[in-house]
Amino acid sequence: MKYLRKPILLLSFILTFATCSEDGDLNVFSVEQDLELGRQTNQEIRNTPSDYPILDTEDYPEAYSYLQRMVNDIVQQGDVAHADVFPYEVTIINQDVQNAFATPGGYLYVYTGLIDVLDNESELAGVLAHEIAHSAERHSTNQLTKQYGFSTLVSVITGGDPGLLSQIAGSLLSLRFSRSDEAEADDRSVDYLCNTRYAANGAAGFFESIQDGSSPPEFFSSHPNPDNRVADINARAQEQNCSTTTGDQTAFQQFKADLP
Repeated sequence: MKYLRKPILLLSFILTFATCSEDGDLNVFSVEQDLELGRQTNQEIRNTPSDYPILDTEDYPEAYSYLQRMVNDIVQQGDVAHADVFPYEVTIINQDVQNAFATPGGYLYVYTGLIDVLDNESELAGVLAHEIAHSAERHSTNQLTKQYGFSTLVSVITGGDPGLLSQIAGSLLSLRFSRSDEAEADDRSVDYLCNTRYAANGAAGFFESIQDGSSPPEFFSSHPNPDNRVADINARAQEQNCSTTTGDQTAFQQFKADLP
C-alpha cells in the first residue's frame, strides 16, 4: 500500500486546488494563474506589432476612454466574477479583421474591422460582454486543463516546471472555445447587460451584423457558431424582462469616426 501513497497524495493535492465550472469542467488553474497567463499573453501580443498592430492610447485617448467606459459599465453592474482581481482592460487592434477575443485574467481585445461593421453601441457592448464572460467564467483555462493532461498540470500546480506557464501562454492565441463555452458566454452577455443602459440582446444584433457578409468572419474561427444563437439570446433577454431598446447613437458614431 505504501506505493500508492504518493499518487493518492498528489491527486488529493490537485483536487484541493482545482475548481469546477458551472457545467462541471475541472479547472486546475488558480484565479491568480489566470491573471498571470493573461499578463504574459498580453505582453506577447504587444511584443509582436506586425501581427497585432495596437492603437496607442496616447494617440486615440477619446476612443479608448469610450471603450473602457463601456467595459467598466458592464463589469461594475455586479454580476461579473473576479472583478476585484482581473483588470478587464480593453485594447484596440488596428486590422480589418472581424474579431474580438479575451485572454485569461480579463484582458480584452477588439479589432477595428469588427467595430466598423457594427450598427450601434449595444452590439459593441454585446461583444464586450461576451468576451468578458469568457474571462470571468475562465473558459480558456478550462480548455487548457483538458488539452494539457494530468501530468503536465501537476507541474503547473506544484511549480515543478517554472517555464510551463510561459509555454501555455503561447498556446492561448490559437485556442478554440467549445460550443458550451459559447452558449454560456452568450447567456452571460445578456445577464451582464440587463442592468445597464445597453440593450441586453446586443450580442444577437452583433451576430446578425457579421453573418450578413459574403464570407465567414474571423470571429467564428475561434468562436464556434451554435445553432439558434440569435434566437437563444433574444429569448433569454425576454425571459429575464431585460430592455432590448437601443438609445441615442451619437457617441458611438463619434467613437467610430475617431478610429483610423
